[in-house]
Amino acid sequence: MSPEQLAALLAVVDNGSFDRAAAALQLTPSAISQRIKALESGLGRIVVRRSNPATATPDGEVLVRLARQQQLLTADAAAELRLDGQLTRLDVALNADSLATWFPAVFAAAAEWPGTVLQLHLEDEGHSSELLRRGTVLGAVTADPVAVQGCSIEPLGVMRYRPMATAELRDAHRGPRSGLNWVTMPMVRFNDKDELQHRLLDRQHRGHPSRTDPPGPEPSRPESPRSKPQTPERPTPEPPRPAVVHQVPSSQAFLAAVRAGLGWGMIPQLQSALAPELVPLGRGHLDVPLYWQRWRLASPALQRLSRTITALAGSALRSG
Repeated sequence: MSPEQLAALLAVVDNGSFDRAAAALQLTPSAISQRIKALESGLGRIVVRRSNPATATPDGEVLVRLARQQQLLTADAAAELRLDGQLTRLDVALNADSLATWFPAVFAAAAEWPGTVLQLHLEDEGHSSELLRRGTVLGAVTADPVAVQGCSIEPLGVMRYRPMATAELRDAHRGPRSGLNWVTMPMVRFNDKDELQHRLLDRQHRGHPSRTDPPGPEPSRPESPRSKPQTPERPTPEPPRPAVVHQVPSSQAFLAAVRAGLGWGMIPQLQSALAPELVPLGRGHLDVPLYWQRWRLASPALQRLSRTITALAGSALRSG
């Protein structure tokens, strides 16, 4: 496999089509197609799915990772040699709540890095490490504590979430014993990967100390088995699930939806200061530990980015 073939593969995957890859590399679509075919012929394997958009096969993902690493190291060498016109592309995956809260501080630092191009990929923190495996990104803010093969990992801190709503919505859905009726109260979630709200409901259902329902009366002491026959245990009821679930796939719009009374949702503590009118639904919270995973490469550009992210996250997030 040649550097030209790997560059063609990376361009096809990044741009989603042979035509757009050709435009990006200032080649003809025929030249791109020939390079991909030669690469596949030499390997004896298909590396690109001819779909819309074009994507890498599992074998292709291995080569995409190699191509992106080669691209980064080439840019590092050009910067060290002070060659003009060479750009350093840094692809990073992160979750929307990080982008809406602490990560923008990275922009001010990156503005001082000449020739650096940031490419941010939004992904749920529970799934962002998959983009590292595919070779889509070189670093990821993730909740996965297990390092991807070939990557290093550093803890960033903890993002705390609290269940919040308007006082009017909370009061409209009071249940027995002044608790909350979580079934009738509408809920807001980010997308179908967002499990934070359901995780909180599950913890409440299990009687976790951070549950938000007010405590009930102290249970009475069970009678002796000799004085009364034991009855079969009742099946454990399922955790409450709201009847109405709104989906708002934007961190800022998510907060706006909760502020408007559309439903309750898990709000980052870093964001709650923007909505002082919201009320917490009890004392419960969820802590999400975040990590920075990156390729294990001796790249000055990647090392500089990593130092910046870990320092800024450490000053904004809670300590783990």
